[in-house]
Amino acid sequence: MANDRYSRQVRFAPLGEEGQRRIQASRVAIVGCGALGTVQAEILARGGVGRLRLIDRDFVEYSNLQRQFLFNESDAREGLPKAVAAAGHLARINSGIAIEPAIADLTAANALDLLGDADLILDATDNFETRYLINDVAVKRGVAWIYGAAVGSYGLKLAIVPGQTACFRCVYPDPPEGVQQTCETAGVLGPITAAVAALQTADAIKILAGASVVARLTTIDVWSGEIRQIEPPARDPSCPCCVGRKFSSLEGARRVSVSLCGRNAVQVHERERPIDLEQLAKELRPAGEVRANEYAVRVVLESYEMTIFADGRAIIKGTDDPAVARSLYARYVGF
Repeated sequence: MANDRYSRQVRFAPLGEEGQRRIQASRVAIVGCGALGTVQAEILARGGVGRLRLIDRDFVEYSNLQRQFLFNESDAREGLPKAVAAAGHLARINSGIAIEPAIADLTAANALDLLGDADLILDATDNFETRYLINDVAVKRGVAWIYGAAVGSYGLKLAIVPGQTACFRCVYPDPPEGVQQTCETAGVLGPITAAVAALQTADAIKILAGASVVARLTTIDVWSGEIRQIEPPARDPSCPCCVGRKFSSLEGARRVSVSLCGRNAVQVHERERPIDLEQLAKELRPAGEVRANEYAVRVVLESYEMTIFADGRAIIKGTDDPAVARSLYARYVGF
């Protein structure tokens, strides 16, 4: 590798050679490889983060390509898992770093295994349930993480540094009530997801390089052009997580089924049960059109589409009813 690969980054005085050494020795976990996560991953890979773990439960679809950087039409055509597709592209961008794709749904059962050795965690998810889980792991281990979200033309980010700033439960004691906008219902612009991810990774690079970060809540609307920064939220002296050290999400039960962010799809994950994908593909061919690769089997069943992964997890498109999804799973895969 050429010695000048990171030279322009090193020449930035607040970072310098020592900051670059810290970055190259660091391990970062990115939870989600969608619109936020792919931008985060590419910036950090180009910046020389030593080890990147990419955690995602989903596969690439054509509707992702408008805003989910790194992916291309071939990834969507093959239905590759997002973590695998992203890792392949990143390896061609920087062969000098370690990239670990994890095709997984982050749950209480695996969160410590997937996040436990990270020096920093980046949020690229689409739901509060997973963010509370990330917060539990981060607070328990004393590791910083960067919250981010985007929908429509609006987005926000907040750095959370355990012991120094408010934690996620201090700021959001409970998830928001009522119907929430999603990318499916309100749409989303590529510039807002890229902007939020860039702001998140800027905080991440500062933290990894050993610099201090001011944990302001930053909001941005790329359509109106409005950008606001709110002073750091105060720590809640009665917070059950960062004060009481109660990690309710981390200690909770595994999710069985969950509707996926406005996509008319449900994920079913009853338990870990390794599946022989080649054999499953043969068994499903009489039921409908089947496409398979080494990572998953996809079958079209009239008005439904089911994608089954090697760990037994499945995503059923065509319904947002967990009962219907579990019934289809039981019928074609079995519990």
